[in-house]
Amino acid sequence: MARAGARRLVPATEAAGRATFLELFFDLVFVFALTRISARAFEDLALEPVGTQGWTAVTGGGKTLLLLFALWAVWQGTAWTTSRYDPYHAWVQVIVMIALVASMVMGVALIRAFRETGMAFAVAYVVAQVSRPLILLIALGDHPHRRLKLRMLLIFASTGVLWIVGALLPTNPRVVLWTTALTLEYLAVRFGWPVPGLGRSTTSKWDIAGEHLAERYQQFFLVALGETILVAGLSYSPGPYGAGQTTAFALALATSILLWRIYVQRAGQILGEAVGKARHPATIGRSAADTHLLMTVGLTGTAIGYELTIEHPLVHPEPAWVVMVLGGPVLFLAGRARLEWEVFSRVSPSRWIAALVLLAVLPILEHQPMLIAAAVAAVVLGAVAVADARRARGRPPEAAAPPF
Repeated sequence: MARAGARRLVPATEAAGRATFLELFFDLVFVFALTRISARAFEDLALEPVGTQGWTAVTGGGKTLLLLFALWAVWQGTAWTTSRYDPYHAWVQVIVMIALVASMVMGVALIRAFRETGMAFAVAYVVAQVSRPLILLIALGDHPHRRLKLRMLLIFASTGVLWIVGALLPTNPRVVLWTTALTLEYLAVRFGWPVPGLGRSTTSKWDIAGEHLAERYQQFFLVALGETILVAGLSYSPGPYGAGQTTAFALALATSILLWRIYVQRAGQILGEAVGKARHPATIGRSAADTHLLMTVGLTGTAIGYELTIEHPLVHPEPAWVVMVLGGPVLFLAGRARLEWEVFSRVSPSRWIAALVLLAVLPILEHQPMLIAAAVAAVVLGAVAVADARRARGRPPEAAAPPF
């Protein structure tokens, strides 16, 4: 009975299906969570007194990234679970529901996570990360995958102590312990969850439903892109509806459309095909995780830039503000270039040329109104989209040729 149950829980990789409604429901939580990330970063960038803002932007940005990486770790771990095991299995759906509730609590707590709501954030994170391997350890019976889940459980239980203890401490030691815990977890992922006496695993040998995992990354990208639209709308809707605010809102919408267009042309459309063709599907799946995390950070920075521009369209900005407006698209382009390499084993010159242009003009735009920086970002992204369209015109659709 245990063996039969375990076999039902581990599907063949070629039997990949579309994302379930529960997975899509789970993704909706991250629309909220990402808006909270943007709101937290906006506080650091816009509400601190002039004179302390430069250092506050660095330290506040680092703490916000830490929280974003924690959210991503929960989402990614859940997405990999539903891509390695039957997402309709009752135990897997329990894992997704626990992660959904935990992610919602993290989203509510993250704005004050380094003050009064730190324990709520830490407990929710630890519950999400520990419950997943624990439930699979029970559900898998004596299946060979069970050994991996035991190693994952031991590592998450160990780092969980750092998360909980950190939540009891003041801000600076809390940051140190949480950063240490998250670093150990990310290293464990990269090195196959090594535990003394229990060994480690090689990612290239993992069985995954590659197309399902690729679809999950595409869906998360849409969630992050949707968050930029939501932030732009929320920032503009209270008014005033002056020419500067309206122009900033229009530029925000145009920029989001361009970000979508650049993503889907064409690597973003056929990531699933690339995973299917790869010699080691799990390796490209792991690489694509880093790529989409980089693009998500870029989109989050872009959303913060929208809010700053809409609220202060004609103000000469603080340096950190321009970094958000231009740096967000730069990170997105870097991630998009990496995605192109993962799918086609090459990178179009327009990606890195556009990123270099944005970096080159950043010092100049520190002395111009925010609208100018937003307009420059939109024009440069528009040039990338035009270059993509010209490259594809009159040619048959390019097939995936992953390097892995």
